[in-house]
Amino acid sequence: MASHRRPKQPSRARVTVLTTAAAAAVVLSAQAANAAPSEKLNKDEVKSKVDKLYEEAEQATEKYNGAKEKQEKLQKEISTIQDSVARGQEDLNGLRDSMGLAAAAQYRTGSIDSSLQLFLSADPDDYLDKASTLDQLSGQQVEALKKIQEKQRELAQERTEASDKLKDLASTRTELGKKKKEVQAKLAEAQKLLNTLTAKEKAALAAADARASRSASSRVDLGNTTSASGRAAAAFSAARSQLNKPYVYGATGTASYDCSGLTSWAYAQAGVTIPRTSQAQASAGTRIYSQSDLRVGDLVIFYGDQHHVGLYAGNGQVLHAPRTGTVVRYESIGNMPFQFGVRI
Repeated sequence: MASHRRPKQPSRARVTVLTTAAAAAVVLSAQAANAAPSEKLNKDEVKSKVDKLYEEAEQATEKYNGAKEKQEKLQKEISTIQDSVARGQEDLNGLRDSMGLAAAAQYRTGSIDSSLQLFLSADPDDYLDKASTLDQLSGQQVEALKKIQEKQRELAQERTEASDKLKDLASTRTELGKKKKEVQAKLAEAQKLLNTLTAKEKAALAAADARASRSASSRVDLGNTTSASGRAAAAFSAARSQLNKPYVYGATGTASYDCSGLTSWAYAQAGVTIPRTSQAQASAGTRIYSQSDLRVGDLVIFYGDQHHVGLYAGNGQVLHAPRTGTVVRYESIGNMPFQFGVRI
């Protein structure tokens, strides 16, 4: 008779090995399929990726600027509170010394009462709440005790406020460090891409950038400054004096600038203080939504998250600090997504 034995099933171990091998083959196949994008990018592709990285770096830069501004503000507030606490402590010590002198005088005459003795050895809050104690003190002593109690409460409140702000400062410093690393990482990635280009390709990109800048500069009608208000015209003139200064993230002049660093510096030269970041500057004045209504010296806000700002230069041009690797220059307002202008 023919044999009807069931074929031998592969062992569990063998199935596991085969499954693992199959999975590995799939992974290798996927890797091979994805290998193509790692080929050298052409000049235009590199420029596109680098421009995107620079934009992301500027977004992080404005957040870094905001954290830095908050840190500086907190440091000033903490210093003010600490000075107030120090002065308050001196006042409190003086009040206590006065009470001590009064007690000593009473002691020398043998007239010091038990309630004052009790105060001098413990917290006065316990006794101010007791009418029987107040009845035994003179009006002058009661007033002195109330001043001491009020000063103690003020100092306690100020110390609590200082403690809260110190915690906020520590958190802000942590955020500042993170944003700085984020900016540096984006810039390093952009530089890595640029390093893949040949010297000829780099020169071609630089030449195209220079041509665009010269073209924008030639279209600026400097006579339009007459349409600006006195301070806006002064701010624009100050910014114009910084042409060709390099862009450096976090910089506010005069050796280098980032976008909001240039605009805040320029308005400061005109005697006007505006916020440090582009997002805050977007709310620093009257918004102008039509480009045809812009005047020279108006702030111009770009991108949906408002992470870039420049100064309107007239004739459809802006004067700004564009990004890493560039200098303060003129550029067409149409090169970036316009959101609105701000008249300070």
